[in-house]
Amino acid sequence: MEQRSAKDDPQEELAARLRLLQELSGLGVRALARDAGLSSSSLSRYLGGQTVPPWPAVIALCRLVKRDPRPLRPLWERTSNPLPAPPKASRQVQPRPRNDLPRDAPDFTGRADRLAAVLAALEGHRVVAVDGMAGVGKTCLAVHAAHGLAADYPDAQLYVDLHGFTEGREPLGPDSALRMLLGALDVPSERVPQEGLEQLAACWRSELAGRRAVVVLDNAADADQVRPLLPGAGPSVVLITSRNRLVGLDEVPPVSLDVLSPEESAQLLARASGDAGGPGGRLAREPESAAEVLRLCGHLPLALRLAAARLRHRPGWTVGILVERLAQGASEFDTAFAMSVRQLDRAHARLFRMLGLLPGGAFDEYLAAALADVPVRAAREMLEDLVDAHLVQQPTADRYRLHDLVHQHARQACAEQDPPAERERALGRFLDYYVHAAAAADAAMPVLSPGREPSAGRPPAELPPFADRHAALAWFVAEYENLIAVFETADAVGADVHVCELPRFLRAYFARRCGTTHLNHLFERSLAAAQRLDEPLRLADAYSDLGFARYNAGRMAEAGAAYEAAGLRASQAGDTRAQAELAVRRGYLRWEEGSAEEPLELFALAGELYEAAGSPAGAAHAAAAEAWALLQLGHRDRAARRAREVLEVPHADPAWPPRLTALITLGTAIAGEAPQEAAEHLHRALELAREDGHMNNEAWCLNCQGVALRRMGRYEEALTSHREAFALLDALFEEHWKIRFLNGYAETCRLAGLPEEALRLHRQALELAPRLGYRHEEVLAHEGIAVVLDGSDPASAAEHRAAGRAVLRELAPEAR
Repeated sequence: MEQRSAKDDPQEELAARLRLLQELSGLGVRALARDAGLSSSSLSRYLGGQTVPPWPAVIALCRLVKRDPRPLRPLWERTSNPLPAPPKASRQVQPRPRNDLPRDAPDFTGRADRLAAVLAALEGHRVVAVDGMAGVGKTCLAVHAAHGLAADYPDAQLYVDLHGFTEGREPLGPDSALRMLLGALDVPSERVPQEGLEQLAACWRSELAGRRAVVVLDNAADADQVRPLLPGAGPSVVLITSRNRLVGLDEVPPVSLDVLSPEESAQLLARASGDAGGPGGRLAREPESAAEVLRLCGHLPLALRLAAARLRHRPGWTVGILVERLAQGASEFDTAFAMSVRQLDRAHARLFRMLGLLPGGAFDEYLAAALADVPVRAAREMLEDLVDAHLVQQPTADRYRLHDLVHQHARQACAEQDPPAERERALGRFLDYYVHAAAAADAAMPVLSPGREPSAGRPPAELPPFADRHAALAWFVAEYENLIAVFETADAVGADVHVCELPRFLRAYFARRCGTTHLNHLFERSLAAAQRLDEPLRLADAYSDLGFARYNAGRMAEAGAAYEAAGLRASQAGDTRAQAELAVRRGYLRWEEGSAEEPLELFALAGELYEAAGSPAGAAHAAAAEAWALLQLGHRDRAARRAREVLEVPHADPAWPPRLTALITLGTAIAGEAPQEAAEHLHRALELAREDGHMNNEAWCLNCQGVALRRMGRYEEALTSHREAFALLDALFEEHWKIRFLNGYAETCRLAGLPEEALRLHRQALELAPRLGYRHEEVLAHEGIAVVLDGSDPASAAEHRAAGRAVLRELAPEAR
């Protein structure tokens, strides 16, 4: 690609001229910023060409080196945009369509009539159910058909194992399956209903209706499990597999699989073993032994592949030797499995048995290494050997899984051959791995407050690398099913420390993908585990986390009760960090409940406690919250100063939550006095929210941008920004986000000459606020209605002002 010069790019040319001014000054960035009255972070972006400086900043830099700024004015005007905003279509780079399908079998053999039946059923009904006995090749056929259909269904190719017959675990519930499927479509958690299977199923059907997707629902237990997962309108298709015929799905045509025919079995054995099948091949030289192999394997594809793998990797064997080994099994399944396992050396056999302890989902080499207590490189090599032996499947390049029958065999072998103490240690390593891996992934994502280091068990020798939040989020998506299974396993075996800690490290992920209801459920059980442990600090964390989950779900009274209990335990534990985190959370809650000064006191207290605990990042969280509260109380100068202090705190992640809060606060606070700088800060905040994938925060930024534009007197642009915010909010299911923005939007409408629209929005706020417990917004709604009605209906205006004062009297004295 041809590089553009600075002359071709006015913004880069301006940055180059500013860098010359810096060279003339002989100062570093911090010193130059200080002398020019700028923040060092802003100056760095000006010098790097990332953002256009406001004209007063250019003047200040020129004056420092005694240069006339006027020659730079035309260049600045060519690059300057008072409120830069990318077109909505370019809001985010569109992700590649999701493809979760396991690898297509390269040796897929026969089944021409069954494949045709599957495709015909999809053509006529868009859904098909493939049934048959274990190991007969149902998944292989469904996945093969899905790969063939992928080009016609380009929007998504999804795969979910429903674990209907997985040894040692319950079938995946339709609620969890729907959340996994919606997550796979990148549906934001805000659009996913938090309660009710019917609502979830309706959301899934709605999302699927506008797409051309192919979905494989593997290993279904019964009709009730899959009925909510079926598509509604639209072109998408679904392939179901089950060991049982799903007679309860009258509208879904079945396709039943039997074992392979003798001819197909012979072809599969030849292809999977690498035997040419010609006159010189081993199978051709020993036709009777080859026929006996087919009989001993029961013409089942899974057993045939296991037997073929032995033959392929034993060039010195005759087919007769293979028959002798196979004949030692009790059934066609045991025949193939036992014979394959007998060929493993001690280390491989031990890893294979340990894999039987897993709950049955896909896993990676890091987990295998932790489970077997071996280096990752050794685990990877052994897994590759087990894949070659057809004992382990590799659906994608970095994920592995066991067929249910193989998993069952491994689990039974582990129970029979490994002492209870060894099994217990392996299970402990499994639980330890996921808590510590989740903690590492959580640390790579922007979080609301600095997390506590995990103490559950022993950290594994190696963890997956998480270069950034995108890598961490991808890991959470891939491991979500396992993480929930780990939580259930830990709860079942009484690993209470793991039950306490794991949900804490899922908070940032849940905020993006899973919503509040499930997180509330996990924290309820974490609290029960903490109560069994009866340790003050764990109880403080558990009550505090449950309170925050309640707060995020709009359950204010319950949040307050949980915070009260957390405060007692935090005082008993004497843990400064726990007290600081709780102070921030209580500050947010008290603000929403209508208190004015108490939140400021709590945020200030949190900052002091974080400083005492040696956590500058935590202190920045508290300071950002304090700046926002000051802004809401009308103390714009103090809010701006506090926000600038937060922006000076270094942090590697651009989307760090205190930075986002500080940018919004500063941009809103200085909108009237420094509109260009305000626009820059607000646009940067909006970029960060969009990059982080938070629709809630994006709507927040857009709403604040509307408020700032209103303060600048640019009402039409302000209305546009508010409308964009509410276009996002209309897609959200949690109304407590909408209540935060209604009154601000209404005030913009009033000043823009739209009193009826302003009245409608204030009344909507007045309807929501008491029900959700947002007393501060209730007061603002009454006052806003009164202002709108002053000229046309003074009596009603007086009634609303009186009602607002009555609400204030109910609140704490400092709110009056």
